[in-house]
Amino acid sequence: MTPTLTAARAGVSRGWIEMRQTFTNAQDLWNYFFPTVLLFFVMFFMRGSTVPGTNFSLGSRTLPSALGMTVAFGGLITMAMALATEREDGTLLRAKATPNGMVGYLVGKIVSVAGITAVSITLYLVTGAGLVGGLNLGDPGAWLTLGWVSVLGMVATFPIGAILGSLVSNPRNMGLIMLPMMGLIATSGIFYPITNFPGWLQGVAQAFPIYWLGLGMRSALLPDSMAAVEFGHSWRHLETAGVLGVWAIAGLILAPIVLRRMARRESGSSVAARREKAMQRIT
Repeated sequence: MTPTLTAARAGVSRGWIEMRQTFTNAQDLWNYFFPTVLLFFVMFFMRGSTVPGTNFSLGSRTLPSALGMTVAFGGLITMAMALATEREDGTLLRAKATPNGMVGYLVGKIVSVAGITAVSITLYLVTGAGLVGGLNLGDPGAWLTLGWVSVLGMVATFPIGAILGSLVSNPRNMGLIMLPMMGLIATSGIFYPITNFPGWLQGVAQAFPIYWLGLGMRSALLPDSMAAVEFGHSWRHLETAGVLGVWAIAGLILAPIVLRRMARRESGSSVAARREKAMQRIT
C-alpha cells in the first residue's frame, strides 16, 4: 500500500473518531439542534401559507429546500470554520509536519463533515415528516435523487469551504463568510420561489450551488406538479448536475493549490503569534 493510501485510511479513521466525539459535545449538539428548531418554527408559521399560484403548503416546500441549504452550509461553513480554527490552534501545522499528514487531515475532515451533514439531513427528514405533508417519502426514485444531489452537492461545496477556511486566518472573522452566505440563502429560493424575485437577483441566485441544491432536493421530495412554479416548469436535473459539476471541478482544481500555499506559510512562529493575539482578546 502506498504512503498516500495509508494516510487516506488513517484520515478515514480520524474522521469517524471526530464525528463520534462531536456528538458527545454539548455545544456541538446545540449547534446541530438549534437550526432544526429554528426551521420548524419557520415552517410552523408558514403552515397557513401556500406557494403562489397553488394550494400547496409553503412549509412543505421549505423542508426539502432546507435540506439543500444544510448540505451547502456543511460544505461551505462547517468546513471553513474547522480549517480556520485548527489553523489557529496548530492542528494544521502538526499535520504538515507528518509525512502525508495533510492528505490524512483533509480526508478525515471530509469524512467528519460529511457524516455530520448526513446526520443533520436525517434529523430534518425524520422530524419534519411529522410536521408537514405532501412529500414523496415512499418513492424509491425520490431517495435516489436525494442521494445523488446530496453527494454531488458535497463534492461541489466541500473544496470551496476548504478554500475559504484557508483564506481566513482568524476563526473570529468567519462573519466575512457568514454574511454573504446568509444573503445567498435568502435569495436562493430556500424559503420562497425565486421566480417572484427581480430578474437580476434570479441570475445571481442561479450562479451559486445553494439554489441548485434546493431545487434538486425539491425535485426529489415534492410532487411533480410543483415543477410548475420553477423556471421552465421543470426540475432541470441536467442543469442541476451541470452547475454542481462545474463547481465541483473548479473546487477540486483550486483547493489543492490554495491549501498547499497555505500549508507552506504555516510555521511555529505564525501559530504562536495567532495564539497570542487570541489571548489578548480574551484578557
